[in-house]
Amino acid sequence: MSLEKAKEYLKQFNKDKDVIELQDSTATVELAAKALGVITARIAKTLSFKTDKGCILVVTAGDTKIDNKKYKNYFGTKAKMLTPEEVIEHIGHEIGGVCPFGIKEKIDIYCDISMQRFSTVFPACGSSNSAIELTCDDLFNISNAADWVDICKIPEINP
Repeated sequence: MSLEKAKEYLKQFNKDKDVIELQDSTATVELAAKALGVITARIAKTLSFKTDKGCILVVTAGDTKIDNKKYKNYFGTKAKMLTPEEVIEHIGHEIGGVCPFGIKEKIDIYCDISMQRFSTVFPACGSSNSAIELTCDDLFNISNAADWVDICKIPEINP
């Protein structure tokens, strides 16, 4: 089970007991925000992309969208997401619970600077009803991220 894999991975950082398991679904950013009582931007969504070398994960703030130009400039290729079947095959978690913890194989992970607006964020933990609250630095370090990237569009807030 993916939740157990994520917890086992987090155990080495003494964070396995910090996993929040909810009755309500956290499968989408909106559902996770509602279940956790936070704004959508504080949900750390993990996106899976195809690359020439296989795939990568990018963790971003929940209110962002990938900026295709920034993505291509950084990674040298067009942003192309994995299919749900490919996510299970390569990552080991199902859509709705994808996270950078306890993943199936060695995959490069990147954290987008959009999350740095917040002291803490809430990534999933391998299931569609789990999360963990982490500082951005903890998320970066625990996920063994390769780099902080700036590849997202942050929505403008109209007064």
